[in-house]
Amino acid sequence: MPTSAPPANRFERRRAATRRALIRAAREILAESDDTSVSIQAIADRADVGFGSFYNHFDSKTALFDQAVLDALDEYGQEIDARLSGVDDPAERVAFGVRLSAALADSHPEMMRILRHRGLGHIHSDRGLSPRALGDIRAGQACGRFTVTDPEIALSALGGSLLALLDPHLTGPGADRDATARTMAELMLRMLGVPDDEARDIAGRPLPSAG
Repeated sequence: MPTSAPPANRFERRRAATRRALIRAAREILAESDDTSVSIQAIADRADVGFGSFYNHFDSKTALFDQAVLDALDEYGQEIDARLSGVDDPAERVAFGVRLSAALADSHPEMMRILRHRGLGHIHSDRGLSPRALGDIRAGQACGRFTVTDPEIALSALGGSLLALLDPHLTGPGADRDATARTMAELMLRMLGVPDDEARDIAGRPLPSAG
């Protein structure tokens, strides 16, 4: 999960740990079933905190589950940033972002299940991959790499396609997940205006190494 500066004293550390435990429990519930009708007591039990502690941190279950989704989005963005930090070409960033997302379905299944369940409402969020992808689309448009005229509409198309890609990756084994992701990345680049042969070449390039 995303991290921040450690609290200054014991009380604040304990309070922060309780909040993290509640968010972690909410993330597990969203990933497992997306059933937000579960009781606050059940959430507190899963988090191993007292029932009364819940309202010290959240006004409602809705507020908790919303924060759990944002937490997953932030983690998603950080994972993508870590792998694309040295990649400057907007076309490579789009293609690699698609393929890395498919790979994260294996390495971070909880996070990606949450995004599969809740991602449609966050395609234009200022958290997660969306602001990064929108920046890449605009950069590609500015330098003539992409021919799209409306980056926001292009983001909608890319986001919807990516969510469609995640579903089989998370619900079935798949014969070759990266091959499927490469095909999707190629189609996305072609949609953005990259010539067919170049789109195929970029989509098949080796992914940047972790770390």
